[in-house]
Amino acid sequence: MGRPVLDCGKREKKIDVRFTQEEFDVIVEMEKSSGMRKAALIRKKLLSEGEKILLDSKVVMNNLDAVGLELSRAGNSINQLARYANILNRDGLLSAVVVDRLLLELRKYNEIKMHLERLMRKLIRMLSS
Repeated sequence: MGRPVLDCGKREKKIDVRFTQEEFDVIVEMEKSSGMRKAALIRKKLLSEGEKILLDSKVVMNNLDAVGLELSRAGNSINQLARYANILNRDGLLSAVVVDRLLLELRKYNEIKMHLERLMRKLIRMLSS
């Protein structure tokens, strides 16, 4: 009989990794629950699912800075619109068009902010798992 034929090339390279007892216990538990051998389990986790968590922290931080800057700019624009609306209201010149425009901008800003919050939660969950 002998060893089964591999789906793809022969595995010739080896990586030695050390784990703490707690980490090893987690791997053994995953091995038991999945029915996979440790090597196959680690290979699957690293090669299939590992790409999801590999991030360049500099790129992430630069993008977060850019997003923060855009949110700040949008907030400033909304403040300017609100200030203008207050001046118009004080002078009795506030029209429904200005109020509608301000509400539209506030809704857009809120949607973007909520979307960003969801993405941040997703990123944090991904990084912490």
